Amino acid sequence: MQEKAQGKTQVISFDGREIRFTTGLYAPQAGGSVLVECGDTSVLVTATRSNPRDGIDFLPLICDYEERLYAAGRIPGSFMRRESRPPERATLIARLIDRPMRPLFPGWLRDDLQIVATCLSLDERVPPDVLAVTGASVATLLAKLPFYGPMAAVRVGLLGDDFVLNPSYREIERSELDLVVAGTPEGVVMVEAGANQLPEQDVIEAIDFGYEAVSELIKAQLTMLGELGITPVAPEEKTDDATLPTWLDKEGSAAIGEVLAQFSQTKPERDARLDAIKAELSEKIAALKDVDPVKVAVAAHGKALGNAYKSLTKKLMRQQIVRDGKRVDGRSLDEVRPISAAVGVLPKRVHGSGLFQRGLTQVLSTATLGTPSDAQEMDDLNPNTEKNYLHHYNFPPYSVGETRPMRSPGRREIGHGLLAERAILPVLPSKESFPYVLRVVSEVLSSNGSTSMGSVCGSTLALMDAGVPLKAPVSGAAMGLIKEGEEVRILTDIQGIEDFLGDMDFKVAGTEKGITALQMDMKITGLAMPTVAEAINKARPARLHILEKMLEAIDKPRDTLSPHAPRLLSFRIDPELIGTVIGPGGRTIKGITERTNTKIDIEDGGIVTIASHDGAAAEEAQRIIEGLTRRVSEGETFNGAVTRVIPIGAFVEILPGKEGMIHISQLSEARVEKVEDVVNVGDQVTVRVREIDNRGRINLTLRGVPQQEPTPV
Repeated sequence: MQEKAQGKTQVISFDGREIRFTTGLYAPQAGGSVLVECGDTSVLVTATRSNPRDGIDFLPLICDYEERLYAAGRIPGSFMRRESRPPERATLIARLIDRPMRPLFPGWLRDDLQIVATCLSLDERVPPDVLAVTGASVATLLAKLPFYGPMAAVRVGLLGDDFVLNPSYREIERSELDLVVAGTPEGVVMVEAGANQLPEQDVIEAIDFGYEAVSELIKAQLTMLGELGITPVAPEEKTDDATLPTWLDKEGSAAIGEVLAQFSQTKPERDARLDAIKAELSEKIAALKDVDPVKVAVAAHGKALGNAYKSLTKKLMRQQIVRDGKRVDGRSLDEVRPISAAVGVLPKRVHGSGLFQRGLTQVLSTATLGTPSDAQEMDDLNPNTEKNYLHHYNFPPYSVGETRPMRSPGRREIGHGLLAERAILPVLPSKESFPYVLRVVSEVLSSNGSTSMGSVCGSTLALMDAGVPLKAPVSGAAMGLIKEGEEVRILTDIQGIEDFLGDMDFKVAGTEKGITALQMDMKITGLAMPTVAEAINKARPARLHILEKMLEAIDKPRDTLSPHAPRLLSFRIDPELIGTVIGPGGRTIKGITERTNTKIDIEDGGIVTIASHDGAAAEEAQRIIEGLTRRVSEGETFNGAVTRVIPIGAFVEILPGKEGMIHISQLSEARVEKVEDVVNVGDQVTVRVREIDNRGRINLTLRGVPQQEPTPV
């Protein structure tokens, strides 16, 4: 431990890099704070606790990730020139912190907790997100909060045949895998990944590789706490008054169990019957007299009926799965719900549409083809400043039969959108072969579990319906877990109640070849690697079954685009000639767009994309640009039209958009008194390039060049 100002810094050597944890220096009024540094990336993480709130039955935990553009030496690009609403990537990192932290607090905790991670400096070799996740664990332990930690996170990449820990941004771009693993001493608690159609075994090995590194970071945290003289606060096991649960178990178990065992009923029917039983039990509690001490105690706890009823329902559902291997809808543990899929459900003004339904979960996805200028500009710390594929996920209240105000997308919507986006990205065509910017919107019309995987399936259908040449179709399934003591049951294609009352939500998306995206969240403090591997392997037959049903609706991308989609032509020019195409003040490119009624985008690398609803107009614009950027050599011969006549010569368009001048002395072997005596505007002439001067101007000649009779316009 070394001194740093008034604080203390512990340096951990980790995979050839140093990670520095500085405590006791920053944010002294926070409950706990730590500055986590690696390279030139610095993230300040704080954990603060407030007094408990009365009348709530959940943990009020807030996890925030704050970006400051000064961290990368930049000034914000907004009108106000300051940070305002968190960018999308910051919201996703906040979720990345929340997901492994939330299950590690005891269920009885009702104190307001807030974890804030602020990126103060960014080194492009060191992404800050996994540092922020590990820092959240350290700050929580320093704040002496009840916590089933320590917890740590690492990123794993795959370059060639080698796994790489905490790769740089550039390495992530080249990697076949972008995997974040978070874990505790108990096992893996969170997984987030995008992959390039990797086989299941490769992904399992990557998670195992990452968890080994997580274990080293956990040991380092314990060592640091020991050197600081801090003992982690083990959560107390709070024993609630068992009077109400015991009474409820006796009075309600038979009726609830009977409802859960009615496999033929629908979800609304089951929910209605469970609500009716709860209402009946509530009436019984209200009617209890004060003559019996037990009844008095039950009546006194009547306000807690909701939590006790939920706990009893959870216990009975889990017992049924573990004991009988049957779920509330009668399915076996590895059975997928009935599936239907359709494409082209909306008119072709929507460029592509797909409707996917699995059980009661129904998702309508639409695909829109845009031009390069429709790419999203990202004003955040990530070096990648542009997105060409966007997936937006909407979850309206009617999808679960509820009413609530319609607001802007929340963290859940943004997170589910990213998961579906990552699942599709590896199978999109290259930008050179298909230069469209793509936007997919998934509207959840009905939800009963696994809407994110439903949006993956719907996205594939919509993109294929739009004629996007996907490398392979993608499907997805959500796996669940019930763990009762040593008994573990893995569930395929979980529905809402199994997600709500279960221990795991593990989403796996991919093609027939392999996995493209993973997301695992736990409600327990960790999962052993053999169980993680089993869940991944069991997801494969489910994915392939779903994919087979999707391909019955559309087995390959459509050959033609919607007539309402823009037509794009894409080609490359010499980057040094971009200025020639744009022209002084943009006059040249503006003239081309007005002449051809097209939209033209030019990237710094020289890729030109022309958009038009008229294919012939786009081809004309391409000919003009290619003419402008073609290098002309002395001695070449061209046929062209006279475009202008001036007293000293005439201008001829030798290539689309490119002109040269014939000096009056080069119009004929004989002396010419007046240019119009030889050529006029509109005449077709054959010319030879006499020279190209030091300013790039093309000088032409007619002398010695065989001519046909000029044809006046």
